[in-house]
Amino acid sequence: MRKPPALLLIGILTVSIIFVSSTSDQFVDAGSRKKIHFTQTITSSQDPGQGHENHQLALVLSPNEGTIYDGSMTFASSEPVQIVVLHEIPSQESKGQPIWTVDGKTVYSLSLIDLQKNSGSFEFTGAALALHSPTSKEFTATVSVDGWIRGQPTEVIMQKIELEKQEPKSLLSRTNVPAVIPMHEGIYQGNQVLYIITDGSDKDYAKTLSEKQEWNVEVAPALSDVPENTLQKLFIFKNGIRGDGIFGFQNEVISNTPSQESKYSALSSVTEVTWKVGQKETEFTSAEDVIAAEEGGRIEFNETGIVLNTPQILWPDGQMTIRSDKEITDEMSYGGGQITEINEEDMTVTFVAHRGWGPDGKTIYCIVTDATPSGPAESMGVVYSPTSANLIAHSGAVDLFQFKNGIIGSGPLGFQPGIAAASNGDENYSPMWRIYLVEWNDQDSAKILETKSDIDSFRADDLLSVSIARPINSDHIVNCPSIDPFQ
Repeated sequence: MRKPPALLLIGILTVSIIFVSSTSDQFVDAGSRKKIHFTQTITSSQDPGQGHENHQLALVLSPNEGTIYDGSMTFASSEPVQIVVLHEIPSQESKGQPIWTVDGKTVYSLSLIDLQKNSGSFEFTGAALALHSPTSKEFTATVSVDGWIRGQPTEVIMQKIELEKQEPKSLLSRTNVPAVIPMHEGIYQGNQVLYIITDGSDKDYAKTLSEKQEWNVEVAPALSDVPENTLQKLFIFKNGIRGDGIFGFQNEVISNTPSQESKYSALSSVTEVTWKVGQKETEFTSAEDVIAAEEGGRIEFNETGIVLNTPQILWPDGQMTIRSDKEITDEMSYGGGQITEINEEDMTVTFVAHRGWGPDGKTIYCIVTDATPSGPAESMGVVYSPTSANLIAHSGAVDLFQFKNGIIGSGPLGFQPGIAAASNGDENYSPMWRIYLVEWNDQDSAKILETKSDIDSFRADDLLSVSIARPINSDHIVNCPSIDPFQ
């Protein structure tokens, strides 16, 4: 809902500035150096500085051209805060140092003191003073300042920043980026299957595969004990006919494709196949032939217990949807397909990698390969994989929080990007996500949230509601591997 343009006063304090008129306070530069002393309670608001749109700022002493403050500040805040001191500099000298600017024209050098405390005291000298939080949660602080102002008359220290108040939007940069991922060639019933490997349950196996394909396979320990009814078979050959398989022998044999809708899974249990000495080596073209050869004593199986995430890109009678809009931009829609190119000559596939947040607020990028139920899968342009629903109550799936209202952004529902309950390197990380919906109870109070603790805090204050997603009254799981698109 758009609102009319308004004058937004960012972090403005109504302070009582006490001018000390005693003889001891008369200086040679009388009129340009004044005493300031006040105690005031202030509430933060969205930081107007470029690049700080998702942060909160409480301005204590406002910046004014030619004004310098020095003195001491004592504060007590409802949240841990950082202290910001700004220093006036020419814009041409801004390169190579942290800066703060509202309009890109007037530039300040930025000193950020991260005390990680709710209270403290600080000596300062600078062109402005503020309290800052790198999260989007509003805070309240009581500050006491004792110091001096030099430069402009004190009557003009209250600064107004005019903004056109519009429907709030998430202003993330590099919201969508290309991820070029190597493909492997497998075999199903004598036909070609092209697939990718994004995650593995075993650290050593993931490292080996990463080196062989020259692209990181993420470690996903949560996949190690997923139920059998969420898996299909992947036969990997350790000897036999030379070829382009993972270990330099024949291509991997796959038990199902998305055409076998009720049986297909991107999660594959790894069976390593070894030919016995003295046996005539041939190329297998189906899972049934491999199993028959093992039962006949010609080969040996090593049931590794390892699970790999092996989403299929192209199979005998189908392939993943290729987007009609091939240019990847920050504004592109979430639906309509997740890949822009299948390059069979280079054996690569280009995915759209979507930016979001890990549980601690760090940036993550995810691709989407398959989902259940069919409605969301069709909307996103990915493979429908109903077997994934068997993970709905299992630790092999991790919570992913998507927003159904609030700040307009690049999330799948048109609002801010999602927040994951695990990211790469975490013990509970998995590419399989159990979707929860976050809804602001009062949309006008919506803010950009970046961490799982943000959600928990606002939920505890009854400002938002969280519920498990059940589109068309069905369990909702999305295969959404977290990747590094810049490798």
